[in-house]
Amino acid sequence: MSWLWAIIVGLVLGLIAKAILPGKQQIPLWLTVVFGMIGSVLGNAVATWIGVNDTKGIDWIRHLLQLIGAVVVVGLGDMVWASIKGDRRRA
Repeated sequence: MSWLWAIIVGLVLGLIAKAILPGKQQIPLWLTVVFGMIGSVLGNAVATWIGVNDTKGIDWIRHLLQLIGAVVVVGLGDMVWASIKGDRRRA
């Protein structure tokens, strides 16, 4: 069940990250999910590092760090994907 939850969180964070980033991202949906999952893991690592990974109530700071991680990973991943595909123009 934890893999299913990770996929769902990755999808949601990846889609939100794509909505936050300016322009149109060229990455496919499956890569958006993967990048969202990676961003979530990075956000959790930073939250653990600064000591806010487990608080009473809703972990707003951890969720914000996960979203920031997803935005960074989706943004960088989109640039790499565009350079691999050879399509450098942005919509």
